[in-house]
Amino acid sequence: MADKQVQTTFELSKLLNDIKEKASSNIIAAKNSEEIEFERVNYLGRKSELTFLLKQLKNLDLEAKKLIGAQANQLRQDINILLLKQEKKLQASELSQKLTTEEIDITLPGIKKLRGHLHPVTQMQRRAEDIFQSMGFQIVYPYELDDDAHIFSLINFPLGHPARDNWDTFSTIDGFMPIPHTSAMQNRVISTITPPVKVIIPGRCFRNEATDARHEHTFFQIEGVYVDKGIRLTDMLGTLKTFFTEFYERNIEVKFTPDFFPFVEPGGMMSLTCVLCHGKGCKVCKGSGWLEILGCGMIHPEVLKAANIDPDVFSGFAWGFGLERLMMMKYNIEDVRHFYNGNLKFLRQF
Repeated sequence: MADKQVQTTFELSKLLNDIKEKASSNIIAAKNSEEIEFERVNYLGRKSELTFLLKQLKNLDLEAKKLIGAQANQLRQDINILLLKQEKKLQASELSQKLTTEEIDITLPGIKKLRGHLHPVTQMQRRAEDIFQSMGFQIVYPYELDDDAHIFSLINFPLGHPARDNWDTFSTIDGFMPIPHTSAMQNRVISTITPPVKVIIPGRCFRNEATDARHEHTFFQIEGVYVDKGIRLTDMLGTLKTFFTEFYERNIEVKFTPDFFPFVEPGGMMSLTCVLCHGKGCKVCKGSGWLEILGCGMIHPEVLKAANIDPDVFSGFAWGFGLERLMMMKYNIEDVRHFYNGNLKFLRQF
């Protein structure tokens, strides 16, 4: 019985050596990654000679198992090393061949990848926000849907007030409306922040407008609110003059013309020196040298009372301007509809 074990051990050991020689020869002869993978399966796969040989270990005694098992494990490691070396050698050869046969003509123009960018209105909104923040204003964003109280009643537009017709807007079946002006946020701001209140409210507004070159039903507006003790109309004029001078990057003069808005008293329209003709007079400003740009004024005492602020102690001013209108003046754009009609030739200029 012992002689038979010795004979079997000898035969298995010889078989392992034969496998090693054949594996070395065949792996070195492999010419590509497919042939490498074939040899890997052939010598290390579940149906390989080595796997079959290892199944015979159960028939050996303990000493023979240790001897043949160690030899088989060493053979597996040797084959793996051979496969890895040959694979790296082939990869280096293939790379060298590609570098020789697939040269890149560096004189050819490259293919430029198209990258998206911020919409021009978003760019200008961020620019305006940066300017006002440098002046000490906080930023609060409005609700795009709000109720009648905040859109109208709490800023001195009682039911039946004729001025509501100027803000004729859309509505939902549950009584909410897309805001027609960012003033809808004014009561929430001044009733929740202890004065001094120094806030801008940039947001999208919606109105029932007949669209043309100067009007859109959807547009961006920036509301400004400043409430503190001793605030005067001249403070508002100075604040807006500073903003527009920074925004247009040139000295801008401002002119206040009295007008009516229910939420301000006194209220009016502010005009700027025409940025196209520098105040000399042109077709856009109709020869006047001025462009009417926004509504503004001192916050009405009733609006302050609705926010539980004593108008005998505090005063403030507010304004609202359309961002697209400022951009039209800044870049001499003739039609507001360009901003939202999806024309990439226009949008890519910014």
